[in-house]
Amino acid sequence: MTSSDPRILVTGATGFLGSHLMPLLKAKYPKSEIVAVGQDGGGLTRLEDTEKLLAKARPDIVVHLAAYSGGIGANRAYPADFYFRNIMFVSNMFEAAARAKISKLVYPMGGCSYPATATSPIDESQMWQGFPQPDSAAYSSAKKMGIVAAQAYRTQYGLNSTVIVPGNMYGEYDNYRTNESHVVPGLIRRFIEARDSNQSEVVVWGSGNAERDFVYAGDVAALIPWFMENDSETGPINLSSGTRTSVRELAETVHELTKCTAKLIFDSSKPEGQKVKIFAVDRMQGHGLSCPTTLRDGLARTIAWYEANYRTGGGCIRL
Repeated sequence: MTSSDPRILVTGATGFLGSHLMPLLKAKYPKSEIVAVGQDGGGLTRLEDTEKLLAKARPDIVVHLAAYSGGIGANRAYPADFYFRNIMFVSNMFEAAARAKISKLVYPMGGCSYPATATSPIDESQMWQGFPQPDSAAYSSAKKMGIVAAQAYRTQYGLNSTVIVPGNMYGEYDNYRTNESHVVPGLIRRFIEARDSNQSEVVVWGSGNAERDFVYAGDVAALIPWFMENDSETGPINLSSGTRTSVRELAETVHELTKCTAKLIFDSSKPEGQKVKIFAVDRMQGHGLSCPTTLRDGLARTIAWYEANYRTGGGCIRL
């Protein structure tokens, strides 16, 4: 499909997934020119700026990670911003990529775009069977339009693109800000802070019985080159571990690995979201692909990174 040394453009290169992806791309394509655009996508809310970027970078392949994202509070307060910026990121890149006749576009979207009523294990056929979770629907619906764009631009212009759907990612470079972080980074920060301040107990929201499908971000990043190099899959295609982990098991594992001695308290009066949210990975596995890192190993790597960067400030800019 492309040369062995393709020119590559990565938008959102300084974000969570981008920070995992960039070292892998540099190692896999040592002779390639790789252009990295920051997490916010620069001026990609404007078509003319997106076209200028592609004209300057002249990529064979684009990995379009740029997104405008935030916590649930921000999604509730600024839904129009989340919709507008993300729909522009989608629309402008697909249009500009088609005009520039690039060889391949890889575009990720989150599992939050699946219907709120989706039943686990959630397979790709459920994507259009209902409305996403209302609190973040403006964001997730805009991201979901990447599926429509991929199909439309392949049909009309022959644009070769793939939409990937990572599961509940965790790992180094995640967002650890209080009241914004997801469950894994949230627990890591709280347990370490409880340990270091000698707290006697730590409260975890919910009963602990809710089940989730966690995937190490490094595993997702490692699969992206396969989609860069192969034409066969338009997507959407789930990329996850496909394993069930209760929030209680997760909390107990993080508690152990952080060497926190505070007592765990599960507060059943607090919300815990869907009881079960697991992603079907049959389609991914059908391509011979997998996300093999165990939760324990991935958490150990993540905690070690957080400890080093939290204490030194070395690159941990999302606390």
